[in-house]
Amino acid sequence: MARRSTRRRPSSSAPLTLPGELPDGEVPISTGTAEVVRDPDFPQRVTLHVNGVPSSSLDLADPGFLDFEYMQQMAAFVALLPPGPLRVLHLGAAGSAFARHVEHERPGSRQLGVDLDARLLELVREWFALPRSPLLRLRAEDAGVALASAHDASYDVVVRDVFADDRTPAHLVGTGFAAQAHRVLRPGGMLLLNCADRPPLTTARREVASLAAAFGPGAAAQGRLAAVAEPAILKGRRYGNLVLAAVRAIPEDTARDDSQDGPATPDLHDPRLARALRSLAVPATLLAGEDAAAFAGTAAPLDTPATG
Repeated sequence: MARRSTRRRPSSSAPLTLPGELPDGEVPISTGTAEVVRDPDFPQRVTLHVNGVPSSSLDLADPGFLDFEYMQQMAAFVALLPPGPLRVLHLGAAGSAFARHVEHERPGSRQLGVDLDARLLELVREWFALPRSPLLRLRAEDAGVALASAHDASYDVVVRDVFADDRTPAHLVGTGFAAQAHRVLRPGGMLLLNCADRPPLTTARREVASLAAAFGPGAAAQGRLAAVAEPAILKGRRYGNLVLAAVRAIPEDTARDDSQDGPATPDLHDPRLARALRSLAVPATLLAGEDAAAFAGTAAPLDTPATG
């Protein structure tokens, strides 16, 4: 479900974990098996396979490294947020590659990674150079339960990256899930979804419609809604990953325009975001604002109950 970008060299040559400390072959976990596969060209790079599926790719010498294309796209979105540490909720932790990247780019961020597999979380702590608690807490729990139990306006970013086989579990899609995510985001906060779909992208279109319904009727017009993928995926030529994004609006009485002090709602129509996505090793196309609404078209929202 996750493609890799063109290989690039690490920014650091000092490994934080030696390859010899990693296991050989499959290791039993609560939900099946996990395996760490070393990269023959870059020994410090490893891919975590869960039940035979590549789930995380890390460079043990470079915590900022992101190999999967959809994670690079997510990182471009996060770069739009104001400077400084973030509070991030990761629904679907696996090897916590994206959490490592966030801490590398924004030191001092407080993050919670949630995964259903308790044993897997124990092992990735042991195998990989993950930020220690409280910078990164790992919790074995259903993602929907974790989201429902989060406090209102408690996170700057919520990332959904959960799959059962090649699909996102039903209770983590649709209007109910999106409404819960909207609730736990701070004003100006961002929801990022990893959506795997195949032509004619019916699921992705309905997910965008669900985000529009949950994040308010002005979400598209105000540049708070977006979809990103490689051109071939958006044109319906093949199966692949799309990143969907929605931003919680900052109330008008606290928002600002360019001539005033105060917080500003991130604009997903920002040309800097489009340029960043086009400049990736595998260029991606941004559909933001009304273009995202046009992508959804007449697709009906996925009406689902609240998670939890």
